[in-house]
Amino acid sequence: MSNQHVVPHSRGWAVKGAGNSRETSVHSTQKDAIDAGRNIAINQKSELVIHRSNGKIRDKNSYGNDPFPPRDKK
Repeated sequence: MSNQHVVPHSRGWAVKGAGNSRETSVHSTQKDAIDAGRNIAINQKSELVIHRSNGKIRDKNSYGNDPFPPRDKK
């Protein structure tokens, strides 16, 4: 169970598991890569980390095992 990263790729955007040397999948648009990465993160109960084209982190979403879950609003 590793975090999934959406990263720039020479053919568009890729989904890559943290610490993996190879991409899990390659997509022509960032949206397609985010959708694929989200599905993997949900199945693995991990985090999806979305990067900008310059490599900096744009957003993060946790789909399980969140070390800092939001508090319930009452």
